[in-house]
Amino acid sequence: MADAPINDSRVAERHAVKFYGDDDSLFSTVAGFLAQGLLNGQPAVVIATEAHRSGIVRRLGDLSVDVSRATSEGDLLVLDASELMKAFMREQAPDAALFRQQVGSVVERALRRRNVVVRAYGEMVDLLWKDGQSSAAIQLEILWNQLACQYGFALLCGYSMGHFYKQAIRMEDVCAQHAEVWP
Repeated sequence: MADAPINDSRVAERHAVKFYGDDDSLFSTVAGFLAQGLLNGQPAVVIATEAHRSGIVRRLGDLSVDVSRATSEGDLLVLDASELMKAFMREQAPDAALFRQQVGSVVERALRRRNVVVRAYGEMVDLLWKDGQSSAAIQLEILWNQLACQYGFALLCGYSMGHFYKQAIRMEDVCAQHAEVWP
């Protein structure tokens, strides 16, 4: 599903979730989503762990994206998920104002040179889920949806299937915050 062409008229309304079983599947899906935009002049943002950042960037290169150029020109922003979360998490919950300030500035930075749709991948919600903070993850999904109304970006969230084995019922809560679910 991730390799299917995205209708650009709908991309600004997209908030999708990818449940993945292994990193290679995640890297292929995320890189496909971001590369399609980058190759069409849309900036991209990656907010992930170090292992996932390097895997996604490597896969972008495999898809003919000039990663060095995209990064140096500001078309590709690659950020550490844990570090960014530290800027807006307070008492194990996302602070809405700080989230809008911190993450909103990232989106604005990606949009700084033109008025196009930004494609973003984030796994901060997965880090919260992994740490047993499922309510905070859902709150963060809601904040992402609110921010998307302001900026009109396309967001793909990633969740490891392994984090749901004890909380399968909460998967519906995650799906409810997304316009699309990618298996």
